[in-house]
Amino acid sequence: MNIEFIEALKDLEKERGIDADVLLEAIEVALISAYKKHYGSSQNVRVEINKSNGDIHVLYRKTVVEEVSDDRTEISLAEAQTFDPDFEIGDVFESEVTPRSFGRIAAQTAKHVVVQRIREAERNLVYDQYATRKDDIVTATVLRIEGKNVYIDLDKTEALLAPSEQIPRETYYQGERIKVYILEVRRTTKGPQIMVSRTHPGLLKCLLEQEVPEIADGTVEIKSVVREPGWRSKIAVYSKNENVDPVGACVGAKGMRIQSVVNELAGEKIEVIRWDENPAVYVSNALSPAKCVSVEIDDKEKFTRVVVPDYQLSLAIGKEGQNARLAARLTGWKIDIKSESQMAELNAAGPEQTTAENAPTQEELEQEAKQPIENQDILQEHADILQENADEQEQTML
Repeated sequence: MNIEFIEALKDLEKERGIDADVLLEAIEVALISAYKKHYGSSQNVRVEINKSNGDIHVLYRKTVVEEVSDDRTEISLAEAQTFDPDFEIGDVFESEVTPRSFGRIAAQTAKHVVVQRIREAERNLVYDQYATRKDDIVTATVLRIEGKNVYIDLDKTEALLAPSEQIPRETYYQGERIKVYILEVRRTTKGPQIMVSRTHPGLLKCLLEQEVPEIADGTVEIKSVVREPGWRSKIAVYSKNENVDPVGACVGAKGMRIQSVVNELAGEKIEVIRWDENPAVYVSNALSPAKCVSVEIDDKEKFTRVVVPDYQLSLAIGKEGQNARLAARLTGWKIDIKSESQMAELNAAGPEQTTAENAPTQEELEQEAKQPIENQDILQEHADILQENADEQEQTML
């Protein structure tokens, strides 16, 4: 251990951001352990490292007592006063016991401790860096693909994109650059473990914040975001400034802003709707692109009954109930969708108690959504039969 070692520690302090004093303290503790291992664990010793020239001194410590009961840790007052007459009972007597071969042992131990501390410091640095970026997005590179797991390169470390956090139908390629949402950062014995996502609603929110300056500066506020990753999303926006159209700001001129987000999310359909403090208006907006005739509100049950034109029933419900499901999640209200003819039948049959309990189930919504498609198939069958008959008549005339 010499001046070169101290200079090396100072260089590490500059390059890696690790305090040299912290390393020296760790080395002192490690050298004490090394000394006890080679020369007896019962001895009470202290290691002193000169920060100027790197010299190491090992000092054993004994407590000054009137009568010695353990000569390995105690020294009598009379013996201590032969070295220094100022010693009193209770003082600590120190004497250098640095062994000749301790330089080699010290060098090996110091090297091991420094390497270990550098690793720990780098792990802590990475953890602190990404722990503060939790719930944010980063642009990263696909490092490798193992089975269904995709490992992402985050410069100083790697993150895991689990199958459950991948967009359905999206394919990843090694070396591809993608944007991911930092879902969780865990501290483990092997270093920080970072979980990222491509399906979290926060990814859509952060992407919009990057694309729309009005969201970044607070002019437009995102109230709620819901997604069915890879298929469809709805986002509710609001602006306190009456001169700013929140929906138009998010969509952009000719849809340029929202299209950039759609491209990043593998073509996922994104609908931006205007948030309103009136639940009836908000629910009506959330069911876009369907147009609502009326919306009845039950504040106690957080339940709404929406009436839409007959020809827009399937549009309001959506494929397999997707539009109604997303609207309910976006607004936080239970939604019962009826067509005008269905509502007329209910009114003709008599008043019905409008409660959340008699709202249609998801299966019923999906069945209603499929009904117009089935009717369309029947019409197509009739058209095919008529065409066949016309062809036969034409063939007979010929």
